[in-house]
Amino acid sequence: MSKKILLVEDDPCFGSVLKSYLELSDFEITLCVNGVEGYEAFKNDTFDICLMDVMMPEMDGFTLGKKIRETDTTLPFVYITAKNLKEDVKEGYAIGADDYIVKPFDSEVLILKINAILNRRANMVDEVEKPKIMNIGSFEFNSELRTITKGDVMMKLTPKEASLLELLYEYRDGLLSREVALTTIWGLNDYFTARSMDVYITKLRKYFKDEPSIKIENVHGSGFRLIF
Repeated sequence: MSKKILLVEDDPCFGSVLKSYLELSDFEITLCVNGVEGYEAFKNDTFDICLMDVMMPEMDGFTLGKKIRETDTTLPFVYITAKNLKEDVKEGYAIGADDYIVKPFDSEVLILKINAILNRRANMVDEVEKPKIMNIGSFEFNSELRTITKGDVMMKLTPKEASLLELLYEYRDGLLSREVALTTIWGLNDYFTARSMDVYITKLRKYFKDEPSIKIENVHGSGFRLIF
C-alpha cells in the first residue's frame, strides 16, 4: 500500500512538480496551498508523513507544526523551505520536525530521507523496548554497555560514539541527516559541532575498517548511511 503524504506548499508550480515527483516514487499525495487548508486535511484524514513549507499565507508552517504536535505527537513532518537562518532551523526542530530541508535540494536525497523516517517509525512499534544488542555484520554492538564485540575482541566506545552508532543503526540503509544527528546528540547545529561529528564518524569507521562489508557512507552535504 502506498504511503500517504500531506504536502503543504503555497507555490503552485513547485508544489505541483514535487507532487508529481513523489507520485512517481509511489507515494499518495494530498497537496494543500496554505497552512489552514493543510490543517483541515490533517484533521480529516490519516497520513504517514507531512512535508510543509514555512512561509505560507493564512497559517505559516511553524504554526501548523505546533498545531499538529498538539494533536499528534508521533506523525513525522519535515520542513522544506527557503528559510535557512540558524534560528529558523532551530525553531523547526524545537517544534518537533524530523528534518529541515533548505531549498534548493536534491530530489533523490529527499526520497531517501522520507523513506528513512518512515522506516524508522515502522521500527519503533515499541520504542520503550528498543534493542540493546544490535548486530552489525559480524560485530555485536551493545548500546547499554557501549561496547562493540567481534569474537574475543571487545572495544569500548565513548558516550557520543555509542549514541552516534545507535542513531546510524536506527537509520540503517536510509539516510541519517547531519541536522538530525547534530540536534539529537549535540543539541546544536553549527560549524564547530559539525566538525566534531565528522571526527566521531571517522573514529567509528576505524572500528569497522577490517570488515569491508560494513560502510558508513558520506552523502555529500546531507548526511550519512550505515550499510552492512
